[in-house]
Amino acid sequence: MNPMTRGKRHLYLAAPLALLFLFQSGHAQDMSLNAMFLKGQRLIPAYEGWWVNDDESFEMFFGYMNQNWQQEFNIPIGPNNYIAFTEPGVDEPAYDPSVADQGQPTHFFPRRNPFLFTVQVPEGFGDSEVVWTLMANGTTNRVYGSLTLAYGIDPQTISTETGGAYGSLNDNLRYNIPPELEVEGDEHRNVRVGETLTLVAIADDPDNIPAENPRQLPETLERLYRPLGLGVVAASPGLGLSWIVYRGPVGQATFDPVQRKTWMDTRPYANSPWSPPFLLPEQPPGGRWVTQVTFREPGEYTLRAVARDGAMFSYENVMVTVTAPAL
Repeated sequence: MNPMTRGKRHLYLAAPLALLFLFQSGHAQDMSLNAMFLKGQRLIPAYEGWWVNDDESFEMFFGYMNQNWQQEFNIPIGPNNYIAFTEPGVDEPAYDPSVADQGQPTHFFPRRNPFLFTVQVPEGFGDSEVVWTLMANGTTNRVYGSLTLAYGIDPQTISTETGGAYGSLNDNLRYNIPPELEVEGDEHRNVRVGETLTLVAIADDPDNIPAENPRQLPETLERLYRPLGLGVVAASPGLGLSWIVYRGPVGQATFDPVQRKTWMDTRPYANSPWSPPFLLPEQPPGGRWVTQVTFREPGEYTLRAVARDGAMFSYENVMVTVTAPAL
């Protein structure tokens, strides 16, 4: 079930407007804020915040920041990618395979990837913590998620943190519901290397919040390429859908048509919702998005459909077993 659509009994409005990346690492922190690194930098898990479900359980949201602009990672669930449940003050929780897999990704794209998965904890979780550990490029980083009041969020917080609706603070975003999303067919598919697998997803934005609002193309190159303010992101409002490899080998799946990025690529014409000049995708008839994918390597893959209305998003996963080509 998509956690974005779970009933929320309370919406906490005291969330910070800047996400905190809490990590443990011996890596020097003197990196220039203006530098762009293609590879070799850290992969940092991020705790996004929490809200309360109707049944009094809590939904805790996580994402990550890959400081590289090109390097992607494939980190299977294990000692280099695991979740742990701890009491406060445990700096290095041990790897426990019985709880290590909480639905986190194993395929990591460049840059900021927010609100990717949730961990549901029960009423009475108290001051316990959910700790996500990642090791990449020889560096271990951890994030410590708790139910501290300041981390309470609502849909407007999610929109603000992801630059939704061009960074709008309109109060109606607080009541925005995520897009409706349905993937046709079985949750698990089988295909051989080199064969084409067709994926069909149906997406709709029933509340039309935020309303689609395409921008005019910049009149000059200077306006198109002007730098954003420090820490500022903006994304175009309007429904879009993309498929990504959520789990599986890096670079071994090809989608047709090429999919719009789901990570925050803010460079002009980068095929991203955060990329100037903020072009909106053409809507298919009936909201039925048809995509084909082929694989170059056998293995177990999780493909994710991500529907985004420009502020909130929904996702559905399809598991794919890819076997060697027929002789």
